[in-house]
Parts: sequence; C-alpha cells; structure tokens
Amino acid sequence: MADTDNSSTTKKKTVPRKRSANHSRAVYIVDGSRTPQLKARNKPGPFRAAELAIGCGRPLLARQPFEPDAFDEVIMGCVMPGPDEVNIGRVIALRLGCGKRVPGWTVQRNCASGMQALDCAARNIRSGQADLVLAGGVEAMSHAPVLLGTAMVAWLGAWASAKTLPLRLKTLGRLRPAYFKPIIGLLRGLTDPVVGLSMGQTAENLAYRFDISREEMDTYAARSHQRLGQAVEQGYLSEIETLYDTRGKIYSQDDGLRADSSVEKLAKLRPVFDRPFGAVTAGNSAQITDGAAMLVLASETAVKEHGLTVRGEIKDCHWAGLEPAQMGLGPVHAITPILKKKRLKLEDIDYWEINEAFAAQVIACLRAWEDRDYCKEELDLKTPFGSLDQARLNIDGGGVSLGHPVGASGARIVLHLLSVLERKQATRGIASLCIGGGQGGAMLIERA
Repeated sequence: MADTDNSSTTKKKTVPRKRSANHSRAVYIVDGSRTPQLKARNKPGPFRAAELAIGCGRPLLARQPFEPDAFDEVIMGCVMPGPDEVNIGRVIALRLGCGKRVPGWTVQRNCASGMQALDCAARNIRSGQADLVLAGGVEAMSHAPVLLGTAMVAWLGAWASAKTLPLRLKTLGRLRPAYFKPIIGLLRGLTDPVVGLSMGQTAENLAYRFDISREEMDTYAARSHQRLGQAVEQGYLSEIETLYDTRGKIYSQDDGLRADSSVEKLAKLRPVFDRPFGAVTAGNSAQITDGAAMLVLASETAVKEHGLTVRGEIKDCHWAGLEPAQMGLGPVHAITPILKKKRLKLEDIDYWEINEAFAAQVIACLRAWEDRDYCKEELDLKTPFGSLDQARLNIDGGGVSLGHPVGASGARIVLHLLSVLERKQATRGIASLCIGGGQGGAMLIERA
C-alpha cells in the first residue's frame, strides 16, 4: 500500500463509517508524541497525569488532517490516576476536544499499561470494531497518593458518627499517635503483595540467579546515560513535545540524564533493596518519573479516507506470565513466543527496546537466552535461544537514564523504536517490558 501525504492543513469533516468485520486487518502507526520525562524530586511535579497527556496530545492532534472527533475511541494506560482523573482515558478524550461521542477508557497492566492500551487499540482495529484510535499511556509518579492506615480510617469513621460531646470525647481518647503514620502509595504499589517483595528485591533475585556483578550493573547504567546523552546531542529524540507550566517554565528534555555518569561514580552508591549486601542501587535502577506518550493507530480504511502517512505497522503482541519473584525475566517469556511463531531468530530483529526497569533485569534477560538450562526448563527449548547484540539494544538509553513512568513506558518504547527504525533505515523491531506481578509483554513492529 502506497503512503499518502498528510501535510494538508484542511481538516476533513467527520462522517460515520461502515466498518468491515475482517479479523486480519493491518494496524498502522500513523504518528506519535511524548512529553519529556521529568524526574520526581521528593515533591509533586509541575504536571498532573491528565496535564501531561494533554501536553503531548494537543500538538499531535493539531498536525493531523482530521478533527479530533474522528477517533473511534481513546485508550490510555495509567496505574495511579489522581482522584480527579478517574477513568483518565475519558478525561483526556474530552479535554483534547474529541467530543462527547468518542468513548475513552483506561487500562492497567502495571509497567506495561501503555503497551496494553496499544494492544487493545490494535485488536479493535484488527477485528473491525474501530478504524482510528488514539492510544498511549501516562503516569505522574510524583503525585502518587499518601494514604491513611486502616486504623486511622476506622477512627475517622467513629469520629464522624459521634454526635454528642461525651461520645466525641470518648472517641478522641482512642486516638493514637501511630494512627498518623502515612502509607506511601508509591512504595506500596512497587511491592508485590503475593510474594511480599519490592521490584528491586526481584532484581536482586535475578542478579543472584545469573551471577551478575555490581560492576556489570553499573557499567550498563553508565552506558545508558552515555547513550541518552549522545541522542540528545544528535537530536534523536524528536518525538518529545515541549511542556510549559503555569509559571512559564519550559520543559523540553528528559531531565534525569547524568551526562557525567561513570562506573566509578556509580560504585559509590549504597544498595537500596538488600542492605548491606545487595548490588541494586538507585544509580542502576530506573528513575521515578512523570511522563506521557500517545500514538495514532489506523486501519487501511482510515489511512485512505484521511490521506494519512503510514510510519509503521504493529505485526504482533504477546503477553506472558511467570514467577512474580522473577518478574524481570518477563521480556524473555513474551518475546520468545513471537519469534518462534514468526520463525525468527534474535539476529533477525534489527533493533530492540527492552525497558530498563533495572540494569540487572535487562542483563538477566540476555543471560537467560544464553542459558541452556533456563531455555530448556522455562522456555521449552532444546538449545539456548541465542545472544542478543547489545549494539542494537536501547541504543538511545532507557529507563535507567531517562526514567520509567510506569503507565507511559510501554507506549514510549514503541514510539521510540519506530523512530530508531526510521533513522537507521531498518525494517523490524521489538519493544518489551517486564511487569510487576510476574508478567511480560512484547510488541513486534515493522517500519512502513
């Protein structure tokens, strides 16, 4: 199918379409944008989640040749929307001017929520239920809630029920200082409730299992910053839309970059999750950040109707489950079935984006594919799957250097992978994430 130009400034009026029920329709990526990823600095950041999504969504929609109400639906991934952003997908759809008739909904699959939104959109397009979908993910991790414990909530209920002075005095006497201890929602959310381990502790498990040294982790982390620094210098992050806060401050780049990062500097940091003997530190882990990413997905029908330029195609997506205490190996379990189904090898993929939740976690994935026992026992393979060329992996940095806003990362890595394929004139790429709770997700895309 030949691409067509979408540079026209005249937007077409939306008219109802009759959709086919072809279950094998192609799903095209037309365009996409993301915000800078802003590091959380022990206080609420300048933007709430919906504001981040609007910040990257408005310029994205402004350059399309159709009106926002042409979308069949808006799907957003988000793990922790604020109390004023319940069903944030609908909030974003309305605030972007999609109109009351365009439904919006929200999905949550922990770290892969943004990719889940893309997969939901792709499935609806593939099945004929939609032709044009706005999908992505958003997270304002710095705005994660601080909660009251059950005892304090129960006391507040008793206080509200006490209508007389004697009852109020009696209730007041039951108040204890311990009731005021807050529950940090972010820390609780990053802990698996089934196995009782934080995500960092699961990374320590992988480091132990695959004998990954602290020096290897720090070397990987330093390289992530170096690659991001080079990408910034070369102007490779063109998908970023500049944000402006209410005071006129400009945010145009990911602000977690440490250009002077080195193995020597990282070696000075203390372990965070397994003190004092562990090896996972804040420096070789993903940064806690705020950010959003959104993509426009379309069927061939919508591409022809609106004269859109196709940038890429979503060819496949796979979700897998594994032991929660080993959750960082999720990409291995999600990618391998795709490659087997397509009869591809690791070397057949031109470029990779494997989300950097932890340096140890990415290294463990590479080791698992090379490990005969792991491939046999966990992946049902007769031989090791192979070695992934790290020169083609996360070539512009990743979560360690630019952050991991959990609801957005799945969409961001797909969008950036497409940009890498375009820049390198390559054809095929895979984006993948590990997922808290013991899951993995992977998406195979091809450049148009």
